[in-house]
Amino acid sequence: MKKISKNKAVVVIRGAGDLASGVAYRLYKSGLDVIMTEIERPLVVRRTVSFAEAVYEGNVTIEGIEAGLAGSVEGALSLLEKKVIPVLVDPAAAVVKDARPAVVVDARMAKRNLDTTIGDAPLVIGLGPGFTAGVDVHAVIETCRGHRLGRAIYSGGAIPDTGAPGAVDGYTLERLLRAPVDGVMAPRCSIGEQVEKGDVVAYVETTPVYAEMTGMVRGMLKEGLWVPKGTKIGDIDPRQDAEYDTISDKALAVGGGVLEAVCHFLNSNQ
Repeated sequence: MKKISKNKAVVVIRGAGDLASGVAYRLYKSGLDVIMTEIERPLVVRRTVSFAEAVYEGNVTIEGIEAGLAGSVEGALSLLEKKVIPVLVDPAAAVVKDARPAVVVDARMAKRNLDTTIGDAPLVIGLGPGFTAGVDVHAVIETCRGHRLGRAIYSGGAIPDTGAPGAVDGYTLERLLRAPVDGVMAPRCSIGEQVEKGDVVAYVETTPVYAEMTGMVRGMLKEGLWVPKGTKIGDIDPRQDAEYDTISDKALAVGGGVLEAVCHFLNSNQ
């Protein structure tokens, strides 16, 4: 593996959803420069804790950390100078070749490796299933809820995708809101709002989406996005103490695993 310079520990994070934002938070707080990439119209559900929201709003602040939409690599580097996390609309991650970061983190949560290679940077990290440490990345971070959540894996891969979300207070699939048809999504409730089982929480075109459980709407796609049938458009949290405007325990645990892997490789390349 190529040597990482402590003086140039720039990290490119592919994806800027809630888990990617937890990673960015941990790394930013630890003094690293972070650049994030996104698609043109991010399908981000937990928008209040996702730096991807900067694509739509221009700027967003999460737990005191500001992110801003950058129009170019030069613009991204300028934002870094201002201690702002740049978010680039750059699906192919051209910034990796242009900025030559020390670390690349694939946080797109595709459950498979789309195009990341171990040669993309001196240190390449993949979140969740679809990556193999020592083959297409240097380290994998476990994203499955449970005892292994947030562990850095240096040989092998994460727990395979189960096709179902981790249980929260015993609820799994009931927590998810999915598009019943192809079409444009229109919310009928806000993030943070309490809903009852059976409430209409959104429409896709003229088809209603019903809450399958009682709880708090913790995430909802941005209004006006076109989505294919089956797309996750929101989620409900059953917990009485659930928070929607702070980074989740899961995202922080995953971010901690990434931070461990970065420090491990930095310290092993002295």
